[in-house]
Amino acid sequence: MVMNGIDILEKENFKSLMNKKIGIITNFSFVNKNMEFMIDKMISNGVNIVKIFTPEHGLYGLPDGKEYDNEVHPKYNIPVISLYGDNKKPKKEYLEDIDLLVYDIQDVGLRFYTYIYTLAYCMISADENDKDFMILDRINPLGRKVYGGRMKDEYKSFVGDYELPLRYGLTCAETGLYYKKLLGLKLDLKIIKVEGWNGETFDKTDLMWNVPSPNLPDFESTIAYAGNCFFEATNISEGRGTTKPFTYIGAPWIDNDDLYEKLKENFKDLNIRKREFIPMFSKHKDILCHGVEFFPNDNDNFFEISLFIMNYLNKYDQYEINDRFKGLVGENSLKDIDHKEWNDQAKQFIEYTKDILIYEKGLELL
Repeated sequence: MVMNGIDILEKENFKSLMNKKIGIITNFSFVNKNMEFMIDKMISNGVNIVKIFTPEHGLYGLPDGKEYDNEVHPKYNIPVISLYGDNKKPKKEYLEDIDLLVYDIQDVGLRFYTYIYTLAYCMISADENDKDFMILDRINPLGRKVYGGRMKDEYKSFVGDYELPLRYGLTCAETGLYYKKLLGLKLDLKIIKVEGWNGETFDKTDLMWNVPSPNLPDFESTIAYAGNCFFEATNISEGRGTTKPFTYIGAPWIDNDDLYEKLKENFKDLNIRKREFIPMFSKHKDILCHGVEFFPNDNDNFFEISLFIMNYLNKYDQYEINDRFKGLVGENSLKDIDHKEWNDQAKQFIEYTKDILIYEKGLELL
């Protein structure tokens, strides 16, 4: 049985939080093994939560990229502070009445997922303001595999920073330890570890899928998102606005007979079908797109699949790649990708993180 950090904390009746003024950094993924929302359970058990800090998507699941303002929790009258938008780092005045910051957000183990930068900024603010910090750890649903070059300073942003590879294999607590080492932070970092997990992917556990963001409704979407997120830097639909985001790829002008054949020829074990779809929002809204549908499993390397498709699409005059490519992929253009260099940098990252791992199974190349 896998028990995330919050389950362990609850089993201990939240004793490490008692008699402290707590700031929770979390969102809708703050649930225990039984999918009970833990703000409710903490408050009913006497934990003094004085502020709630929320990342992208807010406390309830706002659309991707939508900025939002501070508010007051409608049930508990607790300030809810937005850490997405102009203010991504907790201000000093927000921390003055807090003894301990507690972070618990379900992550996916991919560099372009913004929650890990909220974690970094909160740790930096805690370090600057002499606040204790606790991470309630959760499994990395993609396991311990590492892929891709480390993020270059010239392309760093809120979707890629701190020399992380594309897929980094760490849990959020280990990511916190990585930041502490990389940035030389002195803060007192407490960790509640996961029990019963040693690096397995989500599908090998007994956990229910804890939706990390609105467009990752299941584990299969998350596997595909690992590479198909790159299409956010193009005019190709990555399936946003459909019931299967990131498992559909297409556009109105693609010859999907040809795309299908090329993919089957180059990725023989890939499970796909030709697919027509009409996005209800986002790119090509209400327009028929021709493309493919993926049926992912964890043996698929969607980074390689997506980069293959991006190169293949150069045959179309309508195909466009925009400047977001640099922030998502970490290179100036497709032709600048050096897979040997990426592999070497991934190995460097694995070596650098050996002393901060808190689970027996180490990191390995994808």
